[in-house]
Amino acid sequence: MKRSVLITFGCLALLAKPLLAQSVLTYHNAPDRSGLYVVPGLSLAAAQGMRLDTRFHAALSGNIYAQPLYWQAPGKKAGVLIVATESNFVYALNPDTGAKVWTTQLAPPAPLNVLECGNIDPEGITGTPVIDDVSGTLYLDATVLTKANSPRHMIYALSLADGKILPRWPLNVEALMNARHAAFSSTNRGQRSALQFFKNKLYVSYGGRAGDCGNYHGTVIEFTPQSRSITGSWATRAIGGGIWSQGGVITNGTVLFVTTGNTFGADRWGDGQAVVRLRPGLMGPTGTADYFAPENWKALDGVDADLGGTAAFPITVPTASGSVGRIIAMGKDGYAYVLNEGNLGGIGHALARVRLSTDGIKTAPAVYYGKNTTLVAFTNANGLTADCAGKTMMMLKVTSGSAPISVEWCSAFSGGGAPIITTTVGNGNPIVWIAGAQGDNKLHGFNALTGQPVFESNLALAGLRHFGSLIAANRHLYVAADGTVYAFTF
Repeated sequence: MKRSVLITFGCLALLAKPLLAQSVLTYHNAPDRSGLYVVPGLSLAAAQGMRLDTRFHAALSGNIYAQPLYWQAPGKKAGVLIVATESNFVYALNPDTGAKVWTTQLAPPAPLNVLECGNIDPEGITGTPVIDDVSGTLYLDATVLTKANSPRHMIYALSLADGKILPRWPLNVEALMNARHAAFSSTNRGQRSALQFFKNKLYVSYGGRAGDCGNYHGTVIEFTPQSRSITGSWATRAIGGGIWSQGGVITNGTVLFVTTGNTFGADRWGDGQAVVRLRPGLMGPTGTADYFAPENWKALDGVDADLGGTAAFPITVPTASGSVGRIIAMGKDGYAYVLNEGNLGGIGHALARVRLSTDGIKTAPAVYYGKNTTLVAFTNANGLTADCAGKTMMMLKVTSGSAPISVEWCSAFSGGGAPIITTTVGNGNPIVWIAGAQGDNKLHGFNALTGQPVFESNLALAGLRHFGSLIAANRHLYVAADGTVYAFTF
C-alpha cells in the first residue's frame, strides 16, 4: 500500500493527522517530512492567479530560520500562525491579517561572541518547533544567554492558547545530560534540525556550528514531557557526525531515522556519514540492518561532503504486486543512495548509488505519490545531462526496478529554499512550490508532473534565509523572512 494511502485512510494515525487536519504541526507537514499539503481549490489554473495578500502584514523581531507552523484548535473555526525567531521571540499571528494574537519573549539569545564558532548572530531558535495537538503545546529548543554570560540549550513548552511558558519549564539540556554522565556542551553544539514529537516523546537532535569547532558529537535526545526528563540519548562514537539537516529525526511511523555528517580524524567508522535507525528509547544499531554509510565515508570526511546535508527520508515505491519501503539519502557529494527501509545494509551496501549533481544536495526534498508513481522534488542540484545542466530544480522518479532512480524533469531556478508540494483533494493538480532564498528571492510554482512553471512572483521577497521552507495553510502560502512573514493567496 502506498504511503499516501496509509496517510489518507489513517492506518498510521500519526502520519495521517497533518494531512487530514488543517493544522501544520511539524516540519514539512508530517513526521516523515514528506512536504505534502492538500489544499482544496489550488489547481494548476488557480496557481497562476497566486498573489501577495496585501491585507496581511507581520512586523516581528528577529531573523527567522525556522519554518512557521499553523495550529487550529479542535472545534475552533480560526487558527493561528506560529513563528519563532533567532531573537527568542515566539508569536501567534492572525493568519488573515498578521496581527499578533500573543507574543512570548524567552530568555535572551546567545550572541556569537560567547559561542566557540558559528554564523548566526544572535543565536536563539533555529530548528523548527513542533506541536503536540492533543495537549495544545508548542515545544522548541532555544539557545539562551545565562546570567553567567554562558550559552545554554533550553527546551521550552508553551501553551498555544496564550503563549505562556508551562510550569517547571524550560529544561536545561546541558545540566540534564551531565547528570546522566553524558558529555554535552552548549558552546559547540548547534540545534538546526526540526524537533520531532512521536508517541508522546520529544526528540531533539544536535550537531556542530558553522566552523565545526570543538569536540562535539552528533546527538539525539529523547525527552518525556510528562516527567520533564531525558529518557534516552544516542551520540556518534567518533567526534563530529553532526545532525544538522532541516528534517532532523524522521519516522516512518514505527522507528526513527537520523542522518549524520562528517566525522573528524576517524580511522575506523564511528557513525558518521550515515543513515542510522533508532528505536524509541534511542537504542542504537544492533547490526548492519540498522545503519548505512557509503563505502568511501573516510574520503567524504576529508572533503566535508556530508551525507547529512539532507535528512534521509522514507518513501513507499509501487511494485507489480503492491509496494516496498525505501529510504532515500542525498549527499553533498551529489549522489543519491537508495536503501531498503527494513535493512539499511551496513557500509557500502546501498541498493543503488546514482550521481545526480555536480553540486552538493543540501535542502530538504518533498514527495508526491501519484497513480503508480513516486516522485521526489529537490533543489541545490546541477544536472549532469545536457538538458539539465545549470537547472537546479529537479524531480526524480523512484521505482523498484534495477534502475530505481531517474530524472523525470529539471527546471531553471535560482535560490536555496526547500520545496513543498500541494495537491487538491484526491492528489490532483500537484504543484511544487519553492522560494528562491538568497537567489532571486521570488516565490515559484512548477507543475509537479512536467516541470513547467505555473507561477513566479513579481516581488522579490527581502530577508529570506537559505534552506527555508514555506507552508500551505488557511488557503495561503506563508513564507517566513527576517522580521516578517509573506502571505500569498489565490
